[in-house]
Amino acid sequence: MPVIESLNGIKISVYYNDHVPPHIHARYAEFEALVDIRKVEVFRGELPSSKIKLVLKYVKENADELLNLFYELNPTIERI
Repeated sequence: MPVIESLNGIKISVYYNDHVPPHIHARYAEFEALVDIRKVEVFRGELPSSKIKLVLKYVKENADELLNLFYELNPTIERI
């Protein structure tokens, strides 16, 4: 699970052998949220509201690169 970015204490990761939908993991203190890259929305977990705003902005601005990385690390998942 490589940390690909750190935003004000939030660690952003993409896991190997993960599941659909294509997503990132955002961890901050005891919180963790999974964010759908295409929909730019949390689909599991939670973060404090000020932190989730930063994460969603990051995902929106970097969606193409994040999708490419997700599929690179998860080659058995068909790209849609």
